[in-house]
Amino acid sequence: MVSRLNPYLTFNGDARQAMEFYQEVFGGSLDLSTYGDFGQADAPNADKIMHGMLETTSGFTLMGADNPPGMESSPGSQPFSVSLSGDDDAELRGYWEKLSEGGSVSVPLEKQMWGDVFGMCTDRFGVPWMVNIGRPES
Repeated sequence: MVSRLNPYLTFNGDARQAMEFYQEVFGGSLDLSTYGDFGQADAPNADKIMHGMLETTSGFTLMGADNPPGMESSPGSQPFSVSLSGDDDAELRGYWEKLSEGGSVSVPLEKQMWGDVFGMCTDRFGVPWMVNIGRPES
């Protein structure tokens, strides 16, 4: 898989409705995963979206999710991140190092419960980034 750059939107509990709306607007294939799908079936947010991805026939990719537990948004906060994803470990780690230098890291770049290496940082200009390194397909 080639590395890709796309917006990642954050919602306050209505990610499912928003992503379904975007699918109506743009068409394409929508994949939604809840917190419950990833082992948090008894949590109060089990039905909320942990990760959603819309891929359209026009080549658009839009990702989104509900705020993680304990990370409620506040007025004035930006409801987006820029997502870098792919399976080229060296390439994506190189981007991570440069983006996080002089900025702040909110989630260290490390293996996550879904099996990929993932991290979140805000660069020195205040732009939030998410980097996801997937396992190469066989």
